[in-house]
Amino acid sequence: MIAAVIFDLFGTLVEIQNRQNPYRELLRIGAQQGRAASPSDLRSIMAINGGLAEAADFLEIQVSQAQLANLQRCLDLEIQSIKPFDEAMPAIDLLRQCQIKIALCSNLAGPYCSIARKLFPDLDGYALSAELGLLKPDPAIYRSVCTMLDVIPGQVPGVSDTQVLMIGDSKRCDEHGPRAVGILGHYLDRKGGGRIKDLLSFAQGIISSNP
Repeated sequence: MIAAVIFDLFGTLVEIQNRQNPYRELLRIGAQQGRAASPSDLRSIMAINGGLAEAADFLEIQVSQAQLANLQRCLDLEIQSIKPFDEAMPAIDLLRQCQIKIALCSNLAGPYCSIARKLFPDLDGYALSAELGLLKPDPAIYRSVCTMLDVIPGQVPGVSDTQVLMIGDSKRCDEHGPRAVGILGHYLDRKGGGRIKDLLSFAQGIISSNP
């Protein structure tokens, strides 16, 4: 029996229609100041429970009030452009009608967490990296969301009486990472090259196979 389904957010449930990349612009400002960029910078940003000013402080990047205001305008434009994919809510509604628990598990910078909760209110769990200080594919974030859902994933699919599924657009974070802790991860390929191309057919497949 499928007890719960965990969704990634960006590229899975929602898309950004007007990308402004404010955090990349913050890192560019840092580079202009002679700060050496690190491959871990963006991951660090997604573990900060705060906004642009807090990220700048953490990264030791000096920003003027004018620069910070411009970055905030870019962030606001980007957030305002975030829209759910057409089949996102119908897929969630279908699963919830069958008493399947629903959660989000996503790597997000702090300001994006509130929009995740606003667009998808009253879910059974929200494992958001900036709030938890944990990022996918750290096993701890998957265990955290299972605790929120009050479910125990089976270590081997088909062995446990209940199963927990996850779906997202990253093989590393949404397919392979969850499987390491007993969650049956699935890769969503909206370009059509993979087995799962949209969320509604994914949900319908779950319902048809659930006793």
